Amino acid sequence: MKLKKAYGQHLLKSSGVLKKIAEALEIKKGDTVVEIGGGTGNLTRVLLQEPVERLFVLEIDEDMVKELEKIDDPRIKVLIADASQFDLCSLGEDLRLVGNLPYNVGSLIIENVVFHHRCIPIGVFMLQKEVALKLSGKGDIGWLTVLLNTFYEVEYLMSVPPRFFVPPPKVDSGLIRIKRRAKIPRLDLKSFKSFLTGIFSMRRKKLKKKLKEDLLIDAGIDPNLRVEQLSLEDFLRLYNVYEVKR
Repeated sequence: MKLKKAYGQHLLKSSGVLKKIAEALEIKKGDTVVEIGGGTGNLTRVLLQEPVERLFVLEIDEDMVKELEKIDDPRIKVLIADASQFDLCSLGEDLRLVGNLPYNVGSLIIENVVFHHRCIPIGVFMLQKEVALKLSGKGDIGWLTVLLNTFYEVEYLMSVPPRFFVPPPKVDSGLIRIKRRAKIPRLDLKSFKSFLTGIFSMRRKKLKKKLKEDLLIDAGIDPNLRVEQLSLEDFLRLYNVYEVKR
C-alpha cells in the first residue's frame, strides 16, 4: 500500500518493539484501549492478543481504514477520525491510549490527550525522539512539557532507530509512557495553556520582561530567572498568582 507523506506515515514493523508497546500499556482484563493511527494494523493485532474488552482504532486515512476493517475480531471498532481534535472521552471513562504518532501532528495529539485527562489514566506513545525527550523532561522543555507533566508522570521508555519503520524516518523515535497523577490541580486548561505559551515566548528574556515584578515576587519567583529555570511547582504557583491578579 502506498503511504501518504501528508499524514506522516511510518509503519512500525519490529515485532519486538510492538510487543513492548503493548506490555507497557499494562492492559488488564476488561480494559478499553484506544489506538491512535492504526495504519495497516501491525500494533492493532498485537493489542488484540492482550485481554482487551474493547479496542477503538482512530485512523484518518480512509485507505488504512479499509485495511483495518479486514481484521476479524468482534472487539475492534475502527473510526475515521483526527486524533488531534477527536473527543476522546466520548469512547469511555477509563481509557488506555496507545499509538505510533505521526511526527507532524504528534504534539497536537498529546495536547488533546491532556485536555481529556479525566478519562485517560495511562498512555503509551511513539514520537520523534527529540519530542519524546522534551516531553519527559530530558531535553529543552517547552510549554507542552509543562502542560503534560502537570497532569501526568512521564517516563521515557526507549529509543527506536529508523530501520524498524517502513519507510525509515530520517531521525530516531522515542517511546514514552504517561500515567495520570494522583493529585490533579483544578485549573482552567485553556487559560493555563495560554499562560504557558505566553511565558515561553521569547524564552531568552528574563521573566521580569514578560510579567510584572510584583507578581513574580508574590509567587516567590526570582524576576531575573528565565522560563526554563522554573520547576513544575513554580509554574503552578506563578499561574495561580497570575490568575488572581489579572
